[in-house]
Amino acid sequence: MKSVYVTRSLPGPALGELAKRCKVTLHRKALPPSRKELLKNVKGKDAILCMLSDRIDKEIMDAAGPQLKIISSYSTGFEHIDVEEATKRGIYVTYTADILAEATADLTLALILACARNVVQGDRMVRQGRWKAGWMPDLLLGQQVHGATLGIIGLGRIGSAVARRAKGFGMDVLYYGRRQKEQGLATYAELDDLLARSDFVSIHASMNGASRHLIDREKLRKMKPTAFLINTARGAIVNERDLIVALKKGQIAGAGLDVFEKEPLPKSSPLVRMKNVVLLPHIGSASRQTRHRMAEVAVNCVLDALSGKRPDPYFLVNPQVP
Repeated sequence: MKSVYVTRSLPGPALGELAKRCKVTLHRKALPPSRKELLKNVKGKDAILCMLSDRIDKEIMDAAGPQLKIISSYSTGFEHIDVEEATKRGIYVTYTADILAEATADLTLALILACARNVVQGDRMVRQGRWKAGWMPDLLLGQQVHGATLGIIGLGRIGSAVARRAKGFGMDVLYYGRRQKEQGLATYAELDDLLARSDFVSIHASMNGASRHLIDREKLRKMKPTAFLINTARGAIVNERDLIVALKKGQIAGAGLDVFEKEPLPKSSPLVRMKNVVLLPHIGSASRQTRHRMAEVAVNCVLDALSGKRPDPYFLVNPQVP
């Protein structure tokens, strides 16, 4: 029986199906395994089913041994895996691609609305007993979403799903990406122009060398002082220190963040104490349906590889591996 190391428990029935067909070593704790635990538990395994928080590099592959056939990541990104090294060794690398697009787009709209209409502040006011006078003409005045301009950075599956939802709110939608696309969802704009014109800027770019700190002090200065920055992509696309400065100085109105440069966000971060920021714990894909489907994909990739089949090419990162 083939052996698999799974670095975190998965929602839904897929993990049970894996356990029926393979010997599964499961990290059952809520927190990610330590480096020491990873190095110990991958030894002799035929497959690793990991999370975005697990750094899978040459050292881990060496520890696993030459029989390692696949690294299957329960994530839409794979920057935590040394894909080049895996490819040299003939190890498949798979991920869950963009099956989380609709769930993440839902959360993006939730952040836009929460920021614009002071939803979190209103909830706290009621719960803390600070709502004293019923309806008031100037209580928690926010910004209107209908008719506003949304700038989307990265019009892939997630960005396009956000654009479709924004159209339903009557928003004007701009987009910036590495390539212009023929479509009717959004109008292309260069990045600086998009930042200057948008009431909401939503990041949906992938994480790579070119996108790291794409939004920095210079770019934040180009945004309207009434604009909000929304990030449900990757924390490192935004220079967090520069964002904090911009928020403190009122260079932008606020931010809605589901991802951060360091996760979990340290309690000492100034973002925690800011009233003009909505903070979420990286739950963009956290609908039951999506997370169950992600588990199904990650497990099926493992089972395919270990049974001598090629993983579904839609989820295969390194098709060069025969």
